[in-house]
Amino acid sequence: MTKTDLIDKVAEKTDLTKKDTGKVVNTTIETIMEHLADEAEKSEEKRDNVQIIGFGTFEVRDRQERKGRNPQTGEEITIPARKVPVFRAGKTFKDSVK
Repeated sequence: MTKTDLIDKVAEKTDLTKKDTGKVVNTTIETIMEHLADEAEKSEEKRDNVQIIGFGTFEVRDRQERKGRNPQTGEEITIPARKVPVFRAGKTFKDSVK
């Protein structure tokens, strides 16, 4: 399912126009992304997640520096530490996929 498909389905279920539904979907995604970007700048213990009850939780996690290999040359390289966005599905969501 693409974002366009999602917008079509939501518009169909809510009787909103596709244009209005698109604004809502895009704004929701942008808001989650902006919040996680702001939280990534904070220390790990002070970060706030985006929790949507029944759906899941979006959060930022730290990835440690690690060793890797260049697949072309076999040379060992250091992959730097970084922050990554993570989604964890909620119980209701998990149960619906059975």
